[in-house]
Amino acid sequence: MSETPQTFTLHQYPEKLIVASLPVGAEIPEWAESASLFAVIATATETTLVCAGRSAPKKVQKEGPFTAFAVAQTLEFTMTGVLHGLLAPLAEAEISVFTVSTYPTDWILVPTEQAEEAAEAWRRRGHTVTLAPVVK
Repeated sequence: MSETPQTFTLHQYPEKLIVASLPVGAEIPEWAESASLFAVIATATETTLVCAGRSAPKKVQKEGPFTAFAVAQTLEFTMTGVLHGLLAPLAEAEISVFTVSTYPTDWILVPTEQAEEAAEAWRRRGHTVTLAPVVK
């Protein structure tokens, strides 16, 4: 029995983000500016920072700029295949990604120069891509 693939609305955010590598146990640096997505991911062997890239020093090991897309709907923890369904069209289009999951949803970062190509790949699969609403 074939199941109809899930379709989602994705919000596209305007800021240019970076993904930076920091030393193990690093504190959040003063240059790290909040944006639509601000994340610190720390493990026993690494610290990764996702933030606005406008003030990041040149000497910091980083990748970007990235454009962030977030699934607009709240995703239940029991849902399966969400990222698979969203990442497959990007893999087929040879667009690399960096993903972050938050409590209510999933975020997908794509290289800014491929953001429109990513949005079009999702639209071809039935997803909706809109500009993110302004949060006041």
